[in-house]
Amino acid sequence: MRSTVIKLREADDVSRRLRAALAHVDVLLPSLRVDLSSCADTIAEPLLDLGRCNLATAERLIAALAEER
Repeated sequence: MRSTVIKLREADDVSRRLRAALAHVDVLLPSLRVDLSSCADTIAEPLLDLGRCNLATAERLIAALAEER
């Protein structure tokens, strides 16, 4: 079983990489963060909270995902 600290580090690393990847396609999710309570759970995997975004950001995210198909 992974410790809370290890899970938090892993989630933070993925969060930073996701933020960088999104920035590369001009998408900013200002509320993107690690869900801290999920890192303390002994059973569940850590979660990222992608948060809220405006419609223009959602459209850019849709376009970026469509390009990857």
